[in-house]
Amino acid sequence: MQLPSPALPRRSFLGAMIAAATATSFAQTERARIGVAQIGTQHAHASGKMDAVRRLGELYEVLGLSGGEGNKAEVYQGLALMSESEILSHPRVQAVLVETSVEEACATALRAVRAGKHVHLDKPGALDHDEFKAMRLEAEQRRKIVQMGYMLRCNPAFELLFQAQKEGWLGDILEIDAMMGKLAEPALRSSLAKLPGGGMFELACHIIDAAIALLGKPAQVHAFSTPNKPEDHFKDNQLAVLVYPKATVTIRCNHNDPFGGPRRRFQVAGTKGAMEILPLESGRATLWLSEARGPWKKGVNLVNLPLPKGRYDAEFVALAAMIRGETQERWNAAHDIAVHETVLRASGVLV
Repeated sequence: MQLPSPALPRRSFLGAMIAAATATSFAQTERARIGVAQIGTQHAHASGKMDAVRRLGELYEVLGLSGGEGNKAEVYQGLALMSESEILSHPRVQAVLVETSVEEACATALRAVRAGKHVHLDKPGALDHDEFKAMRLEAEQRRKIVQMGYMLRCNPAFELLFQAQKEGWLGDILEIDAMMGKLAEPALRSSLAKLPGGGMFELACHIIDAAIALLGKPAQVHAFSTPNKPEDHFKDNQLAVLVYPKATVTIRCNHNDPFGGPRRRFQVAGTKGAMEILPLESGRATLWLSEARGPWKKGVNLVNLPLPKGRYDAEFVALAAMIRGETQERWNAAHDIAVHETVLRASGVLV
């Protein structure tokens, strides 16, 4: 998949894909739509992912749901309830959304891959690294797409950042400073306390994915945890330092922050420029350049890129294009495996 063109400063490439898909939808037949089904509703993003594929009706036909019995969320109403085996044997199901608990996610994804299905696997993918690595490599060997649910990959501001890095606008990247936080209610604290990696594993994996997209796998990872409420055994305040030959990356995750949402940020500084995305999913950024690049002037550029209608729309537009062979799989197994290992190291699970 190509990165955004500098000739389109106010429109991301994936935004253009969404517009193109909508414009051509009337020419597509029912049979041209991609059959999709969802397994599980436990993941925090599960209902949002189902909402996205149901609204993208020109691209997807939702054929069923497994594991949603008793779930009263409106987005699941009217769907055919099926067993997992019925979904995996269904001849019209081409792709499966895996939205189970993280404990079950990787094994579910592997069963889907072995059944010949493409997979959207929500983050962070698995508790065990060897299990995740084996699944991801087998999927690649079988030529089945596994799209990880890292929504920042398709955010217009991050698309611009990836373009800036690829085309050398920022020079050598020397530092990245990023954070994702929120104020976790007691029920969420209790749920996340069951994960050995805590908040860094469950939430900050998004920004670790972006950092590795820019710099690759780090040479070293140092993990720190300073719990605010140690009595509930939840790693709620964490820092990770990723070390590279010419760069240092700091990743913070704090679940005690009442302003964690609006403060979520991703800052990059290099020898020729810098970029700050704040808040993470806003499409807004500041781009500093030592020389003009494409439509961007030398000095300070205030960026405000339009967002797709839905939080996950761009992910599923991209997935449809990959399934149809219109674009290549952009995030390969090697990248996903490096991200998963780094997330586990950053959260103190692997040392």
